[in-house]
Amino acid sequence: MASELRLVEAIRTTLREEMERDETMIVYGEDVGVDGGVFRATQDLIDEFPERVHDFPLAESAIIGTGVGLAAAGMNPVPEIQFQSFIYQGFHQLQQHAARIRSRTRGRYNCQMTVRTPYGGGIRALEHHSESFEAGFAHVPGLKVVVPSTPADAKGLLTASIRDPDPVVFFEPTRLYRAMRESVPDGDHVVPLGEAEVVRSGDDVTLVAWGSMRRAALDAAARTDASVEVVDPRTVSPLDSDTIVASVRKTGRCVVVHEAPRTLGVGAEIVARINDEAFYYLESPVQRVTGYDVPYPFFAREGAYLPDAERIERGIERALTG
Repeated sequence: MASELRLVEAIRTTLREEMERDETMIVYGEDVGVDGGVFRATQDLIDEFPERVHDFPLAESAIIGTGVGLAAAGMNPVPEIQFQSFIYQGFHQLQQHAARIRSRTRGRYNCQMTVRTPYGGGIRALEHHSESFEAGFAHVPGLKVVVPSTPADAKGLLTASIRDPDPVVFFEPTRLYRAMRESVPDGDHVVPLGEAEVVRSGDDVTLVAWGSMRRAALDAAARTDASVEVVDPRTVSPLDSDTIVASVRKTGRCVVVHEAPRTLGVGAEIVARINDEAFYYLESPVQRVTGYDVPYPFFAREGAYLPDAERIERGIERALTG
């Protein structure tokens, strides 16, 4: 059985089902209780689980730091940070404590915590609400970084994240929250972390994209006459290099797409791994279609900043003719 859900509904359904399954799970953050979250991802959960859903002060460091302590005490915290750009105040808690507690204590303690946060642009938000900083979190050993692109993956990946014994940062693309409905399996649905998906098969060029860029990549693939294979990593860290490399070895060409700035982005790491493992299969240099190396612009200019199907199509043309 399956239900037609939007991505935000898939998130809410997963939280409810996992709270029913795991009595140690606790959901908390700014406005997640009475108001149901800024995007209503936690709507009505406080009515069903009044002892395990809590509104928290405007203090991201305290939100994440509290989760470290809860996890060490045997709870399963799932805090929400209202927007990814606000998480920087708690980054040190993730980098210095959550990600290290297993190695620091030689395995006596672990940090089973899933930090949910909306990320990315395209919703005409104010400053500090649209950044895409997944590369910074992927650089921290001990953290897992997950980005769903569809409602079904949102449920499967969030379930896997909540059940994972180590800390996960779960990035939810804001402009996909209500962008489409999709069939989502009812009941237990798990998408393993660290496994990419070949979304579309092709022979001429590989497109690698995640989050809201997956839809843009599929639109670009449909516009070109080339046979385009689209790969969604789904988990930025650990990154499924094997699936990406296998695709590039087949097509001989690759375009990596992300909305974060170009310099030192996740795309650069993907290019490096392709060069390590598929260099002699390449027919042309790997192309990158990304955001620009500037602060995220105000909403009047965000359309010029975000990669779209037209920019991705030009990247495909460069890969095919380079």
